[in-house]
Amino acid sequence: MNVLILAAGKGTRMKSRLPKVLHPVGGIPMVQRVVNTAKALPDARVIVIIGHGSEDIRKHFGSAETGVHFAEQAEQLGTGHAVQCAVSELAQHAVTLILYGDVPLLQPESLPPLVQAAEEGSIGLMTLNMNDPTGYGRIVRNQVGEVCGIVEHKDASEAQRNIQEINTGIMACPTDKLVEWVGALGNQNAQGEYYLTDIIAMAHQQGVTIRTSQPRFAWEVSGVNSRAQQVELERIWQGHQASVLLDRGVQLMDPARIDIRGSLVCGQDVSIDVNCVFEGQVELGDGVQIGPNCVLRNVRVGNNTRIEAFSSLSDAQVGNAAVIGPYARLRPGATLGDEVHIGNFVEVKNATIARASKANHLAYIGDAVIGERVNVGAGTITCNYDGANKHLTVIEDDVFIGSDTQLVAPVTVRKGATLGAGTTLTKEAPANALTVSRAKQVTVTGWVRPVKQPKKA
Repeated sequence: MNVLILAAGKGTRMKSRLPKVLHPVGGIPMVQRVVNTAKALPDARVIVIIGHGSEDIRKHFGSAETGVHFAEQAEQLGTGHAVQCAVSELAQHAVTLILYGDVPLLQPESLPPLVQAAEEGSIGLMTLNMNDPTGYGRIVRNQVGEVCGIVEHKDASEAQRNIQEINTGIMACPTDKLVEWVGALGNQNAQGEYYLTDIIAMAHQQGVTIRTSQPRFAWEVSGVNSRAQQVELERIWQGHQASVLLDRGVQLMDPARIDIRGSLVCGQDVSIDVNCVFEGQVELGDGVQIGPNCVLRNVRVGNNTRIEAFSSLSDAQVGNAAVIGPYARLRPGATLGDEVHIGNFVEVKNATIARASKANHLAYIGDAVIGERVNVGAGTITCNYDGANKHLTVIEDDVFIGSDTQLVAPVTVRKGATLGAGTTLTKEAPANALTVSRAKQVTVTGWVRPVKQPKKA
């Protein structure tokens, strides 16, 4: 099956240097969403028709995106002209499904009826009934209810403008017939463009049946032409995702105050407080509690873990029954075991922390391997960067690190060691011993604290 995605428009109403179809909805560029939908269909050959911003769109997909082909529409002369530009890319002995790069929320489940119609020699056309169809092309039916044409709003008569069934532009056709029809298109209309919709009348005149179907949700066929429409569709999508989570048993303190910019998979009895943002791929195990105002990006969280308020987690993994935050930050490469505690204003980056270890206050742990049951005192820093390279700190099991300690990497703290408060460790700390590095305390008698001089009048 060919899947044509029309994505060549300028999108001038977005008032942006970025091509319209690369603007995100739900954290994913619109055209990427449409490509993902196409790839969910069996045996889909995806062709993206590009024009304005073509280099940016090609760069977005890059060489890593397999199965995406491109056709160039150098001059935008209408939807029919766009399909004409892609004819050479079409596999002739297959059906062709036509989608749009600025209609990002179409669900794969809505497409099989269209494809089936095309496979049986008909046209599958997606329509929608609207109370106010102003601006949309109308579906024209004959006296027996057959679709016999589509008329654009600007070209419609008063009677036709009263029709409430509108064209979404989404259709599937036998490819050989599609090529024939788009080759015969003219541009005698109010816009002076080649309308793809004109092939419906051609098909009807040739005795080809046009079978219509409608999406499950009206918002699936909503397009984006402006920032306001982008924001409106974003809120619709977020509301839909919240409804899905509620149906699956997730407790949302306020469904209107959650943003999922990617995918969120939740186990049983998950609780999410207000104003949380989930980006990329996030997985929450059973019994996870997320406090308010947290941001999780590409994170996996184990069962019964609690993420307290205002915590930020990115590209990290957290084990079972852990406690993170409040005001904690897990950066890329942070891997935390079961029952680990990371407290307020603690930052962890590219570090592994094993079971039941704790850093409860005001610490930086970077490029480190920490064993089990380690206590990291307040103010502790792993000094991992020498100005040119990063170095590793190793802290073995059952270590106690006193407050305000600096671990100058590369350095190792052996099992059961204790580091006294204020220590600057530059050499290995032996097992089961107290290591202290501290300047001698001195009291200067007779010293007088300076006082401010009175200001001159």
